[in-house]
Amino acid sequence: MTPQELYGQIETILVETLEVPVADIAPDATYGALGLDSLSVVELILIVEEERSIRIDDEELTDIHTLQQLADVLALKAEAAV
Repeated sequence: MTPQELYGQIETILVETLEVPVADIAPDATYGALGLDSLSVVELILIVEEERSIRIDDEELTDIHTLQQLADVLALKAEAAV
């Protein structure tokens, strides 16, 4: 799965589950800029991990600050799992 496909999935989760306005979503948007608190970020990560059978280590999460960074890490993990 490509970073672009994963970004699209993240965007869908943000809009449909976490009720983030689509106009606020951008690849370089930070969680804070989207109005997400730490619990919402955990929910987002858990949903993506479950849907894609990908696991992100807690240590890695501290280095992920934007939606594009999240999509890139998920794509690398998905590629490594193949």
